[in-house]
Amino acid sequence: MELLFVFIFGALIGSFLNVVIIRIPRDESIAFPASHCMHCNTPLKVWHNVPVISWLMLRGKCAFCGEKISLQYPMIELFSALIFLFSAMKFGFTLQAFGIALTFDLLLALSAIDYRYKMVPDSLNLGALSVAVFSVTSFAQLGYNITNALLFAGGFSLLRFYVSYIIKKEAMGEADIMIAATMGALLGIKLGLVAIFFGAVLALPALVLTRDESDESKELPFIPFLAMGCWIVLMFDSYVNNYLVGIYG
Repeated sequence: MELLFVFIFGALIGSFLNVVIIRIPRDESIAFPASHCMHCNTPLKVWHNVPVISWLMLRGKCAFCGEKISLQYPMIELFSALIFLFSAMKFGFTLQAFGIALTFDLLLALSAIDYRYKMVPDSLNLGALSVAVFSVTSFAQLGYNITNALLFAGGFSLLRFYVSYIIKKEAMGEADIMIAATMGALLGIKLGLVAIFFGAVLALPALVLTRDESDESKELPFIPFLAMGCWIVLMFDSYVNNYLVGIYG
């Protein structure tokens, strides 16, 4: 019953994330006006906002104008529900689990915005970093998270300058540095590096498919892959640690 509650709560957070994903890139308020159809602007009823279920019941169309509702809405809600569910299953019903789930929800929103608009709002990026740093069970862990976040941010900043100088082109943005800091806070140094490697591997097929694109609007967003790499390593951290111990001792 507790896990069902967590799943539903995560879906509700995902419903709000959809508002964030649509409105923040447009510099619109996330509170006003109330939820409405993006095509006919008709305010939605309460039963039109039930995560996932409403989209299924409406068959993916607006109840008023009949226009299609993006698949993004139920997908974000479902992903958010699963993030909260698996976080609770791994870390228990704790504030740490809530913080980790919320961090990945913010990374989910950043991934969707990066993919859709090719932008990374600082408010969400700094929010994810802050929540990740404070997702702790002790003051000692807080210091550990802060140290790792600073090390990753500094390391990525240095790498950015070196690579940009070598290739004579901006290698990565400031947003990627903050994402790296978030990963460092969540995973620590060793696992954070593994997560970045996983993210790069996951991005390779998509990079190959878009390598001939000259249109900047079609450039590959990297944040979704970093977020996926971070999630995989966090969920399987004990297996990854054992593998690293087996290799390096």
